[in-house]
Amino acid sequence: MSAIVARMRAVPAQQPILLILLILLALLAFRQPGFYEPASLLAFLKRAAPLVILAAGQYFVIVSGEFDLSVGSLVTAEVVIAARVIDGDPAMTWPVVALMTGFGLLVGLVNGLITTLLHVPSFITTLGMYLVLVGAVYTWTGGSPRGALTEEFRMLGRRGIEGVPYLQQLPYAVLILAGVATIALVVMRSDFGKVLLAVGDNDRTAALSGVRVARVRTIAFLLSGLFAAVAAILLGGFGGVSFQVGAGLEFTAITAVVLGGVVLGGGRGSVAGAMLGAVTLEILFTLLNVFGVSGALKSAVQGLIIIAAVGIGTLRGRR
Repeated sequence: MSAIVARMRAVPAQQPILLILLILLALLAFRQPGFYEPASLLAFLKRAAPLVILAAGQYFVIVSGEFDLSVGSLVTAEVVIAARVIDGDPAMTWPVVALMTGFGLLVGLVNGLITTLLHVPSFITTLGMYLVLVGAVYTWTGGSPRGALTEEFRMLGRRGIEGVPYLQQLPYAVLILAGVATIALVVMRSDFGKVLLAVGDNDRTAALSGVRVARVRTIAFLLSGLFAAVAAILLGGFGGVSFQVGAGLEFTAITAVVLGGVVLGGGRGSVAGAMLGAVTLEILFTLLNVFGVSGALKSAVQGLIIIAAVGIGTLRGRR
């Protein structure tokens, strides 16, 4: 019953983000009319794809009642490790893609097991994982990224299917985003999705109903790690190798999730809302650039969004 109630509460939460998205789209159309041309729109979606995927992964953890602060450092570690292992060898491209996927799952599994079996708060667990990954990568590389990503690897984030009628090019990143979004929506419409919402709503009640809370939350962390690995593949292809490639992405993903109407603390919100929040956030950043606002204000904007979203969620809860 709690899962059904939580799903019913998730629907109205999407209405504000849709309204905000429409307002921002109207402002962008007024300021930059060429944005809605197919090439420009697809270029925007290609750029937004990693954040939307990260937000979907973060959603699973947050709606279960936990946090994952390790995804930014995981993205950085994945890209740096991929460049070091591939080192310009095309034959290593797809084995390294498989390695990145496995590494993301491993980090998610460790986060989930420490949080659920050792009962360490996820905030502390994933913050510790963040520091471990950053320290390990810096130590391994000597403080400077080494190696190189192949063109075969980078095409996933940069290129697409050429010669598509009307669109000219359909980016691979957009196709990957569509696939990940479909998986996320299917997962939340399945029985597991209902159980996940029930766990976030009230884990004790869910446990008394026979739900294996630890297993459900561990799977949520696994999905977060997997989606972070996919985002890392796209970011590595789009932007190349850098220690800053994943810097701050954990907070940006959380901002996108709460902007999409997902309540911190779990049990309320939809994965569609979380992904729409990521798109809205990217459009907001685009508008800031168009109006010449300093990029340094991004962090301030994210902070205001988180405070406002939590405040509004608290008021709704009291009512």
